Amino acid sequence: MSVHFIGAGPGAADLITVRGRDLLARCPVCLYAGSTVAPEILTWCPKDARIVDTAPLDLDAIEAEYRAAHAAGLDVARLHSGDLSVYSAVAEQIRRLEKLGIPYTLTPGVPAFAAAAAVLKRELTVPEVAQSLVLTRISGRASKMPAGETLAAFAATGTTLAIHLAVHALERIQTELLPFYGPDCPAAIVFRASWPDERVVETRLADLAAAIDGLDIRRSALVLVGPALGTGHGTTSALYSTDYVRQFRGGASPGETR
Repeated sequence: MSVHFIGAGPGAADLITVRGRDLLARCPVCLYAGSTVAPEILTWCPKDARIVDTAPLDLDAIEAEYRAAHAAGLDVARLHSGDLSVYSAVAEQIRRLEKLGIPYTLTPGVPAFAAAAAVLKRELTVPEVAQSLVLTRISGRASKMPAGETLAAFAATGTTLAIHLAVHALERIQTELLPFYGPDCPAAIVFRASWPDERVVETRLADLAAAIDGLDIRRSALVLVGPALGTGHGTTSALYSTDYVRQFRGGASPGETR
């Protein structure tokens, strides 16, 4: 028996990985985050599977489900939205499973920032414009940000910021980022990327605070800020240049770096 943590992707059912889908199809128990996982994904569960929405459950209740499945020798599919590596609350569940001696696996999923970039039709890392992506959030009721992990500290790099769970703090984001990026820096708010009710607002940093006035865009939206979001600028990568010699295009021997 194992608990299989599965990243269900950003929303659309067909964005779950093949591995995740196949695991789901053979697990007789499925726990899923009902507020963030598309119901269509559950159609891959076995017909007689025990399916539990964990949205109203606390950690003790979720652990009780793991204990019961373990005692019965039943594999569990544990669906989380997006990818397990970021803001998934998987770590606290893993600690309990390890204490109980229950085996587990992790299957990655498509993260929210990747889905948002696809919706915007943008690459978030552009040569000589931005070559890093900062995934961050601001302090909330669930957990506080560590000291030093501030918007200002990340903004000082000038690179692309993907700010999670912060759509309620657009005015603060605008105020803290303006000194680093300037008023004309591209920004975007992407709500429920890949879902049927997906909403996208593209704006500039100076107008960010008022960008969603009157729109039904809530906490789960992702805020993106950075020059890479713009169009018509940036250099071309040398990767596909005719004079870029590498192992698979005419010159470097195996193990040699050009």
